[in-house]
Amino acid sequence: MLEDLQQHYGYLFEDELIQEINKVGVVKDIPEGAQLIEIGDYIKSMPLLVSGAIKILREDEEGDELILYFIEQGDTCAMTLSCCLGSAKSEIRAIAETDTKLIMIPVEKMEEWLAKYKSWQQFVLQSYHSRMTELLEAIDTIAFLKMDERLFKYLKDKAMVNHNDVIYVTHQQIARDLHTSRVVISRLLKTLEIEGKIQLQRNNIKVIDL
Repeated sequence: MLEDLQQHYGYLFEDELIQEINKVGVVKDIPEGAQLIEIGDYIKSMPLLVSGAIKILREDEEGDELILYFIEQGDTCAMTLSCCLGSAKSEIRAIAETDTKLIMIPVEKMEEWLAKYKSWQQFVLQSYHSRMTELLEAIDTIAFLKMDERLFKYLKDKAMVNHNDVIYVTHQQIARDLHTSRVVISRLLKTLEIEGKIQLQRNNIKVIDL
């Protein structure tokens, strides 16, 4: 774990903090598609991403999901931070977008490190800022973009976090993430293909216009 910390967080944190994380942190390997956090859970630890990507979702009263943002290597989730610091229940669902490696930090260490380490303060504040920017982008996308534009942005974002222009995802999964119907997604995907922005293949989608 120490090697992973030094490689991915050594430029952010003091050596003393790296050593503390190494003592109390727990490494977890999460397979693609596995759920990390459920809505209503009490958060007992905070994730630091070593590799992979996680998608953060909200759910409406009818159980339909809407994707908010992705978190990647070197990130953490601001929603998780809020729940940790406030001892509140989670209001989001977190699912591994790819095979993901995490270092889980116990809740009780968060406030202690905020007072003790300036680099931890900066990391937490920057995480809040980054996630807030992404939330505003998500709101703008829903409010101002047409569904075809939302769909293409979703595909590009997914390609970037997977570091692959070929995306393995079903039309139904896209529909769930964007809170719409599979029929609408299938129609719009065909339109995007005609426009030369994507290429539809048997079990995947290739994003051409990145």
